[in-house]
Amino acid sequence: MKLVSIPKNKYNDYRIKLMFNAYKWDPQFLDNNTIAKYALVITEQEHKELEKLTEKIDKETREAEEVLNKNLKFTKPLALPKKIHKELKNMKNYQPEKHIRLMRFDFHQTIENNWVISEVNSDVPGGFAEASIMPQIAIEFLKENKYYYKNFGDILAKAIIKKVKPKGTIMLVHCTSYSDDRQVMQFLGDKLKEQGFNIIYGAADHLRFKNKEAISILDGNEGKVDAIFRFTPLEWLIDIKPKHWQGYFDTITPSCNHPIAIFAQTKRFPLVWKFLEKQGIDLSTWKALLPETIEVKNVKNRSGYIYKPACGRVGEKISIKEACKDDEYKKIIADVKKHPNKYLAQKRFNSKPVISEDGESFHVCLGSYSVDGKHGGYYARISKLPRIDSNAADIPVLIERGCK
Repeated sequence: MKLVSIPKNKYNDYRIKLMFNAYKWDPQFLDNNTIAKYALVITEQEHKELEKLTEKIDKETREAEEVLNKNLKFTKPLALPKKIHKELKNMKNYQPEKHIRLMRFDFHQTIENNWVISEVNSDVPGGFAEASIMPQIAIEFLKENKYYYKNFGDILAKAIIKKVKPKGTIMLVHCTSYSDDRQVMQFLGDKLKEQGFNIIYGAADHLRFKNKEAISILDGNEGKVDAIFRFTPLEWLIDIKPKHWQGYFDTITPSCNHPIAIFAQTKRFPLVWKFLEKQGIDLSTWKALLPETIEVKNVKNRSGYIYKPACGRVGEKISIKEACKDDEYKKIIADVKKHPNKYLAQKRFNSKPVISEDGESFHVCLGSYSVDGKHGGYYARISKLPRIDSNAADIPVLIERGCK
């Protein structure tokens, strides 16, 4: 794994092209540029290893969630929000073959040159255009034919085509007031329109459910929809008022992702592994890749653990002290003490920095997608600090031909 610089005299052109041609509408976070000046290059050997690990851990995750769905009384350690837990019983009609299952596993390389994963984005992973168009544009600017990439958008579209009737209507459910959500959905919508689908852009409460089928109530787009692509996180969905979200749990309309994704989305997922293994579920890949994860109360006098929120996203509220600003660390610790069941403790790993050609050092989070059990490509971010959060920069992932 290495960093290859986008030519300095071409970087501004590269950045502008991403903004206008690759749906990169949020090139800044506060004062930070979120478009890296590099491409992340992995060897074919690394790529094949990550493909294999991703598909193995995907299989373990899907088998685990189906067991949990049939044994809800054992999901208490997940400490899911009460509103969600109340609806879980309505997922008994879940048929995995009818839905599209999308996940992204976040890989990191350690100073021991091992792969670890920090988490799985099981519910609503993002980074679609960055995993599809960004690497293509990077190759154009690098003017190298020794690099290639896996086009996530093409892979996801093919999976949707298999599950949704031709020329069907798909609602892309997202937080419509946020441009960073809309850019993801706009990319996917344009991609699916090319395949002949009718696309509706809507919020979660723009759907109603009748006889367990999804119905659009949007002006000019009323009627039955043939698929739901949900980009609104489940823990946000439940706060909709008035209540019109329960139908997502038992709908027979093909979905990506179905709410069954919540079992692995909570970072407390490892706390039910003992039960799952007693049911015959193989979790060997998970156990080999994820650092030890325990209840907050069990840390006591142990050292080397960090705290993570069970429903955290984008690196928020992770207690890596040197990555926290001002009094953020103190606030996290205070909240952990006040709400221990909303957090977990995880053994900290030592991320191996990657050094750029001009001597800069970065930590890498290499997200590896799975789509219906198959590897689906990569979305990566880099940061000068070991916590990969909203300040991190998006970076294209390329594979070097013939490189071991």
